[in-house]
Amino acid sequence: MQQRKLGPFTVSAIGLGCMGLSHAYGAGVDRRDAAALLNRALEIGYALLDTAGIYGFGDNESLIGEVLGPRRDEFVLATKCGVRRDRAGRRMIDGRPKSLKADCEASLKRLRTDVIDLCYLHRWDKNVPIEDSMGALAELVTAGKIKTIGLCEVSAATLLRAHAVHPVSAVQSEYSLWTRNPEIAMLAACRQLDITFVAFAPLGRGFLTGALSNPDALADGDLRRSMPRFQAIHFYSNLALIDGLREIAEAAGCTMGQLALAWLLGKGDDIVPIPGTSSLAHLEENRAAVDLDVPPGTFLRLDRLINEDTVAGERYALEMLREVDSEAFANQPGSS
Repeated sequence: MQQRKLGPFTVSAIGLGCMGLSHAYGAGVDRRDAAALLNRALEIGYALLDTAGIYGFGDNESLIGEVLGPRRDEFVLATKCGVRRDRAGRRMIDGRPKSLKADCEASLKRLRTDVIDLCYLHRWDKNVPIEDSMGALAELVTAGKIKTIGLCEVSAATLLRAHAVHPVSAVQSEYSLWTRNPEIAMLAACRQLDITFVAFAPLGRGFLTGALSNPDALADGDLRRSMPRFQAIHFYSNLALIDGLREIAEAAGCTMGQLALAWLLGKGDDIVPIPGTSSLAHLEENRAAVDLDVPPGTFLRLDRLINEDTVAGERYALEMLREVDSEAFANQPGSS
């Protein structure tokens, strides 16, 4: 697969988001099927795997450690700290230095590795100065526990503060045809500081593939059920965009998902999408997006069809939006 730079590493132009193998989209994936997918990903050139301590409450990291421990030198391993379970088993944000260090030790054990290549602060804990959380991660770099530091879902202003404490190698946020928040300020900030932007949910959590036609078909416990864009009041308005996307993709000679990934790749060689999948066929399909020869004018048609003005609904419910340190949410009621 074509390669891109991420901090000191060279990674595949498209990485693999592993969350859905254990978390968020229903019951998860059979262990044997997940193992087959992870091994196949390495075989066809995926060289960046992304997980987090909170995915499956540790199960996703354990899966990767168990399956790919013997192949550890074949990929760049990224995980996240700073979101954990409280004593009642509920998800909580905790950016205190001692908590981040404990999270790192737990991740190392589950991942069966001596060092994490890229460790993100999963969410900025607004009760803790970003400088304190970054200081803890910097100490983990000095200790040889992690090699580089990343940030997730932060504003450009927070990135600048964090980067002043220790260099940031990557920023990860949602970015796709139907989520354009990074274009407000983050992409420019990353380019100013020579930081790679890692785009999660680049396929709109499956919506941009055209595979979803009825939100009621989502499994119980599927995270998308709580997201405004997947609720009927907005979903069917957004679904009206799919016919146009399908037409553009057919003219380009590819699938809708491949075109959505090619659009992101075309935004700059400092952007690395990390689509997730539980399907071997989709794994191969996504990988092929790197080699698309897209006809002139295609991306302009996409931009006109799907953008912040044509998509209905927020990407998260209000409670989740409040966790995000974002320029797009900074002035909304209840965001403080």
